[in-house]
Order: sequence, then C-alpha cells, then structure tokens
Amino acid sequence: MTDWINFPAAATGAGRAASAPDRAGVANWLWFVAALVFAMVVVGGATRLTESGLSITEWKPVTGVIPPLSYADWVAAFEKYKQIPQYKELFPDMDLARFQTIFLWEWSHRLLGRLIGIVFALGLVWFWLRGALTSRLKWQLSGVLALGALQGAVGWWMVASGLVNRVEVAQERLAIHLLLASLTFAALIWIAGGLRAPRRAEMASTTAKVFAVLLALATLKQIFLGALVAGLRAGLTYNTWPLMDGRFIPPVEQLFKNDPWWMNFFDNITTVQFDHRMAAYAVLALALLNAIFARQTGVARRGWAIVLLVLCQVGLGIATLLYSVPLPVALAHQAFAMIVLGMVIVNARAAFPARA
Repeated sequence: MTDWINFPAAATGAGRAASAPDRAGVANWLWFVAALVFAMVVVGGATRLTESGLSITEWKPVTGVIPPLSYADWVAAFEKYKQIPQYKELFPDMDLARFQTIFLWEWSHRLLGRLIGIVFALGLVWFWLRGALTSRLKWQLSGVLALGALQGAVGWWMVASGLVNRVEVAQERLAIHLLLASLTFAALIWIAGGLRAPRRAEMASTTAKVFAVLLALATLKQIFLGALVAGLRAGLTYNTWPLMDGRFIPPVEQLFKNDPWWMNFFDNITTVQFDHRMAAYAVLALALLNAIFARQTGVARRGWAIVLLVLCQVGLGIATLLYSVPLPVALAHQAFAMIVLGMVIVNARAAFPARA
C-alpha cells in the first residue's frame, strides 16, 4: 500500500516507508496552520465590526509589518486616513487615540495573514526538502499556497473598494474574501484529515456521502451569505425572529425592488437577510439528515454533534439579530461558523477516506 508520505531512500539504496509519526508531523503542521486561519477569521470579523478595515490605506507587504513607532508616524498615518470618504462622512470627529485603536486591529489582521504565509511556506519547504511529501500531496499543498496568495490579493482588492466613493468596503468583495479564507481552512482540514489513519473503518453509504458533501457546500454558502449581511450591516434591520417586519417571507416587491433583479441577492438588505435566514434552516435540515443517514456508531455520534453545533450557531445568530449585533455575540457567531465548517469537513473527509 502506498503511503501518503515517503522519505528518501537510505544510503544503501533501500527505501523505507514513512512511519506514523512522520505522517503525524505533517498533519500537526497543517492543523496548526488551520488554527491560525481560524484566528485570522475571528480577528477579521472584529476588524469589520469595529470599522477598522480602512484604517490602513496602503498595501506594503514587507515594510507594512512595522506599525507607526513615533508620534509623527501616527499623525502621518492618520492624515492619510482623513483623505478617504469613511473618515469624512462617518467619523469626522475621530481623534488620534481612536484612530490608533482601529489601526491596530487592521494591522493585527494583516500581520496574522503574513504569519500564516510564513508558517505555511516554511513548513512546505521543510517537508518538501526532507522528501516527506508524495507528488499528490505536493500538488495539494501548492494549491493551498496559491489559494493563500490569492487571499492576500483579494484582501487588498476588498480594501481598495472602500477608499474611493464609498464609506465601507464592497460587500461582495468582503464575502469573496471570507469565502476564500473558509476554503483555505477547509482544504487544510481535508488534507490533514487524510494523513492520519481513522480509528475505525468507516464504510459510509452513498446517501451518507451525498449529505456530507451537501452539508459542507451549504455551510460554505451560508458563510458567504453571512459576509454579505455583515458588509451591508443588514443585521441592524429586521431585529425580530422568526418574522421580518411581521412576515415570515417579505413581500416580493421588497425582495426584488432593485434592477436588475439578480443584484438583489447582493445589495438588497431585505433579500440578503432573508437568504441568510433561509440558508440557516437549510443547513440545520441537512445536518439532521446527515446524522440520520450516518449508520455507524462513531459516524452517528459525529453527525449529532454537528446538529448540536448548528443549533448553537443558529442561537447565536438569533441573539446577534435580536440585540442589534453586539460585538462579543457577533464575534462568537462568526467563530462558531468556522467551528461548524471544520466539523462538517472532518465529517465529509471521513466519508471519503484517503485512497490507498
């Protein structure tokens, strides 16, 4: 049976199979990077909720790692922020102390992104040079590296949308940014999950596999919709549940008031919040079906654990809405979304064990 990880042949010319600890080393590195991505998403959520994302108006991949160190440096950075519409229209009374707070949120977010890139790149080089990666794994990890690079570029593309003619970043770019982060997180967990032998043989039925995949896709879609809600500040409207302005389904003329009709799914607050609510119900239904069709004992326990996590996430979403997006609850809602995503990816990975 071909191992996932192979080391170079010994000096005698005889090869040796990778041991379990060898595979575990690569897996542990990937799990660590996934944890950093999780932290990145949470910090990114705080950056958005505190209106900090536009505080740094330049993209300096190398020198930007150093924040302003003197009073003069801080004043210069503040003057650059004063030139954009967000300051002029939303925060004209902001003082330097307040600016330093939002600046450090955005700086921390970017610094964490750089750290993730360094940890992943160095780990990739280390294991690659040791001969610890198969060709298949090299391609997979190179794809993750490219995805991370794309994420950085999209991050600046997102920020740039809020520097001219807008007081905030474009919500569709914010959603793409978060979706890419979620895909990176999911890819890391998927690959890491395939490097460790399962504790028990799991022979998932075709139906169970289908629902595992559908649940993963629905979770990713819901995260995308959640970013649209955040970008439009849609959580500050219709602060009742389960009805929206006294109706479970808003009137069609409200859902499709913009032209062309398809733009309502991206820039109509009513439509975006309604979609996010309906998608939450769909994720919960798929989680229940996933648990029901998981026949094996271990898989069934994992399935019902996912149901419990989704219920907690729904509860956090309702609380976020009812209390008009308080920062701690909103951050918990975003963090729990990533926990649910991680769990559904683990579930899907177990349904499709690594090929021999």
